[in-house]
Amino acid sequence: MLWQIIHIIEILLWLLLAASGAYILFFALVSMLWKKPVSPLTKYLSGQMDALRTKQYYRFLVLYPAYNEDRVIVNSVQTFLGQYYPYQNFHVCVISDHMTDETNKTLAELPITLLQPFFEKSSKAKAMQYAMDILEGDYDFVVILDADNVVDIDFLQKLNDVCAKGYKAIQCHRCAKNSNNDIAVLDGVSEEINNTIFRKAHNRIGLSSALIGSGMCFDFNWFRENVFKLTTAGEDRELEALLLKQKVHIRYEPDIHVFDEKVSNKDNFQKQRLRWMTAQIQSLFNLLPYIPKAIITGNIDFIDKTIQQALIPRSMLIVLTFMLSLLMTIISREWCIKWWLLFLFICISLYVSTPRQLRSHSVYGKILSLPTLVWKMLLNILKIDRKNTDFIHTTHDK
Repeated sequence: MLWQIIHIIEILLWLLLAASGAYILFFALVSMLWKKPVSPLTKYLSGQMDALRTKQYYRFLVLYPAYNEDRVIVNSVQTFLGQYYPYQNFHVCVISDHMTDETNKTLAELPITLLQPFFEKSSKAKAMQYAMDILEGDYDFVVILDADNVVDIDFLQKLNDVCAKGYKAIQCHRCAKNSNNDIAVLDGVSEEINNTIFRKAHNRIGLSSALIGSGMCFDFNWFRENVFKLTTAGEDRELEALLLKQKVHIRYEPDIHVFDEKVSNKDNFQKQRLRWMTAQIQSLFNLLPYIPKAIITGNIDFIDKTIQQALIPRSMLIVLTFMLSLLMTIISREWCIKWWLLFLFICISLYVSTPRQLRSHSVYGKILSLPTLVWKMLLNILKIDRKNTDFIHTTHDK
């Protein structure tokens, strides 16, 4: 009788992990779907035609919500101001929260708008709401960047061409700008896997891309109307839900890069993942009540997004599956077969989802750091409070 109960629990555990494994395997395979290559000449001519069709340059408002970001914000803004784009058609605004007088003085000397709110409980959502409540101007689109984000000089030009195609929500390709240790490398690889599964593959079959939190571009009027509906520290997931409820497609642009500083120590990694896991749980509970309506109206994007929020984080998934595979090998040779197959399929999914330039021995050698990071993520489970709306800040290493 006891073995039957253990066997039932083992099967339920396997089904739970297999559901997340099947999801990432499906979209990993979707990402491999053949896409007709475009020759450099065709791409150039297409770009020229887009430029001709775009009779005017769109006006962009660029927001930098910056909480305690003295180390990186000045360089990011100065770099952005070098955009190869009509100067009168974009404006930068920094929302400086809890930054030093020295940093604010330097920012004030730049041709930007500097806002200096002081929130008792800070959050990115509050900073964006504060800016949209104060700023005036006739803008077409708003761009959200993190304080550490750096972009190419043709960032707005490329974004302008995409906006001309009618998209109202665009997620750019956020990628790592540092690889100074094992944690930063693994964080960068993780983000690229996310880009493949939740963005590239989804767009490939007509579904909306996931948002990341920065490198985002929205129709200005839509954003101004909806930003005041944000209530948690998981503002990107809330924005996604609002877009999908209104059936606004989210476009992923892999060729528009936003370089993001990856976390470089275990404490910051734990803080970052705690914020993400809390936001994921909050998002899941917020989305579930709307599922019946989404099913009735055929809102596949919304249903898919809800399933995403129920997935087990990949790093936890692969480590837990491996550990349970070893355990089941000791308990029962018959039970362990399906576990090792699941582990194999998860490994294949992650390998396929990793960009080719990152598939190297040096990268995979850093996987030895993964168990420690996963242990810290498991400890985070005890700290999750789905009703908590406080912003968990992760600092940048000096």
